[in-house]
Amino acid sequence: MNKEILRLAIPNIISNISVPLLSTVDTALMGRMSELHIAAVGVGAMIFNFIYWNFGFLRMGTTGITAQAFGQQNDAMITHTLGRALLVVLVVALSLLLFQIPIGEAAMYLMNASENQRPLIETYFYIRIWAAPASLGLFAFMGWFFGMQNAIYPLIITIVVNVVNIALNFLFVLHFKMDVDGVAWSTVIAQYVGLLLAMALFYAKYRHLLVHYKREAIVLWEKLREFLLINRDIFIRTVCLTLAFTLFYNQSSAGGDLVLAANVILLQFVNWMSYGVDGFAYAAESLVGKYHGAKDAPKTRKAVRLSFVWGMALAALFSIAYCFFGAAILRIFTNQDHVIAATLPFLFWMAIFPLLSTPCYLWDGIFIGLTASKAMRDSMLLAFGVFLIALFILQYSYGNHGLWAALLLFMVARGAFQYWWYGSGRVTFAST
Repeated sequence: MNKEILRLAIPNIISNISVPLLSTVDTALMGRMSELHIAAVGVGAMIFNFIYWNFGFLRMGTTGITAQAFGQQNDAMITHTLGRALLVVLVVALSLLLFQIPIGEAAMYLMNASENQRPLIETYFYIRIWAAPASLGLFAFMGWFFGMQNAIYPLIITIVVNVVNIALNFLFVLHFKMDVDGVAWSTVIAQYVGLLLAMALFYAKYRHLLVHYKREAIVLWEKLREFLLINRDIFIRTVCLTLAFTLFYNQSSAGGDLVLAANVILLQFVNWMSYGVDGFAYAAESLVGKYHGAKDAPKTRKAVRLSFVWGMALAALFSIAYCFFGAAILRIFTNQDHVIAATLPFLFWMAIFPLLSTPCYLWDGIFIGLTASKAMRDSMLLAFGVFLIALFILQYSYGNHGLWAALLLFMVARGAFQYWWYGSGRVTFAST
């Protein structure tokens, strides 16, 4: 079981860590211009994180259903799950492009963008929105590959996308002297390169599954409804997560450009940690889904237990690294002394964040594998309530320290409620 977990987790960790590497490069390039550029790219990127997080069910739901179909050795279900995911991708992507102006205006309002930030954020947003079909399509393919117990293809795709993106960043920003528009165009081009690569890899290894493809089965309402119901609960769960981080950014922005720049940099620390431990969460999605689909309860429980052992071990390494090397890491993101000075007082939160927040990431992976979407939804709703109360009390009393304390309490509450749900036997499984 340990070998299975590591076989899936190590490629996931490598590919996941390449994602914050990209945002690190974005932040570092903008961090050598001004705190306004740091804030603008940080807010612009977070807007898309919020958009894509809300449609993260296209990956998560696809992984859980595909993994269970893999455990059942049901090739028709495997094939049609990808087809249904891509159908939803098409509808969602076209809607985002069609309604990009009202979405952009709402995002500017929710993120509390200042008049100084707004022109740069708008430039970034209205370029990058054209990557939506590719970005969402990659969600579907990546989730499907994970469900097929294949962590190598997502690794290849992620590394290629981020290498292309980083190379174009340096080309556009340093060579052609572009700024936020160069960062945005780099992302758009890289996402379409990734989608084409995903389609090529699918055809190379899995084209034999196309014999099971039936268009009428894709749009069969009973099966499509099951797919949508699972993803509806994940969507509601993710909206709460998005709102929590929206409020975090909103309150950071209200503190001024310097506070916002500091929090954007500190969230890079959180991203590195979260994408790292998500490697074990993704492994849990694949293995728990496979064994749950095969109705092998002992191996399902063992996969849960060992995923936690490995995930918490990695979290401890992140805490140690942030504790001893956090100040040195700050200079990767910016060379501006006043921004570093504004960030240092809050650096200790990064040392405790990994150990206390990792359980919620791991439980997410486990619940996705079980297709326990209702439990995910309900535990998140409760945790979001805790966050709102904590935000009101703590930020009012302690300023930016209170803001970070509220975010950490939100993560802890998520993990605690999920643990209680699982341990009490209240978890119910969606039909697949």
